[in-house]
Parts: sequence; C-alpha cells; structure tokens
Amino acid sequence: MADRWHILREGGVLTLSRHLPPRFDVMAETVLPRANARRLAHQVRQDMWRALRNLRGFSPVVRVSDGPDHMTVTAGGRVTGNAPAGTGALIAAVLEAPANRARWVRHAGEAY
Repeated sequence: MADRWHILREGGVLTLSRHLPPRFDVMAETVLPRANARRLAHQVRQDMWRALRNLRGFSPVVRVSDGPDHMTVTAGGRVTGNAPAGTGALIAAVLEAPANRARWVRHAGEAY
C-alpha cells in the first residue's frame, strides 16, 4: 500500500496524497495532540475515504503540520469536477468526531 501513496516532508509538515502535486479542492482543518504524523495521516485518510467514497473523482490529501504542543491536520483533497455543497462540512464532521479523534491519537502513538 505504501507505494501507492506519495508522502512529502517539508520541515515540520507531512503531506500524504495519491496524486502529485497535492491539491485541496475541498478541505477542513482540526488540531490534535502531537503524534506520529505518518500514522496519523493514514488514519485520517482512511476515515475520510470511508465518508466520501461515493464522491466521484475524489482523491484524498492529508497534511499534518507539527506545532510545539499540537498538530494541525488539514484533510480533503482533489475532486474531478464540482464537489457537492456540504462536502467540506462532511470532512469537518469526520475530523471532529470524538471516537475518530481518540482512535487516531491512540493508533498514531507519540510523535518522534
């Protein structure tokens, strides 16, 4: 699976995408406790994909920016054509779901 995803690292920012260059046609953002960025990005991508798998032409992108005491996660991606109204809100709902957030942080472990 790893060979199908592009992982770009620039300073304290990790970007996970299917296509290059990564593009955010739709997106939402959240803040999470510090964790392993790569694991966190994959977990967010999986849940976002489950929520948007019926969106034709959608290709997920997750960007994790490392801060001093938290991580900023930007999730969304590229959409071929027009994204339906409310797509950003659906991504935000995935990012803000307490069960998702707890599972992501637990799975991602501590930052290193």
